Amino acid sequence: QVQLRESGGGTMQAGGTLRLSCAASEQLTGSRCLGWFRQAPGTEREGVAIIYRDGGSTYYQSPVKGRATISRDAAKNTILELRNLRPGDTGMYFCAARNKGPCYVWDRREWTFWGQGTQVTVSA
Repeated sequence: QVQLRESGGGTMQAGGTLRLSCAASEQLTGSRCLGWFRQAPGTEREGVAIIYRDGGSTYYQSPVKGRATISRDAAKNTILELRNLRPGDTGMYFCAARNKGPCYVWDRREWTFWGQGTQVTVSA
């Protein structure tokens, strides 16, 4: 029943590079929009990056702009690469999918499907 599954989290050092992968079920692998969100303790869940299908359009929130790349790999996983890691990147990272409307939507309540999340901890 798990249709999205994140992997690649862990404890990492500031300045390093994070690579997260989201594997989607056959039902969701062709979703109109795939995205990555994150949530630090005591904060609201925030959008990180969004991709339209196979990469026709990509979108990034300002805290990661210039450091992040979202893409689809050959196996149709949704990849998030986040470079020059900062302690502020610490949080639970979630993969999400939706099939309606535009992809450029940062409100988590507009996203239909969610993975369970993978923890990312960035040490100074």
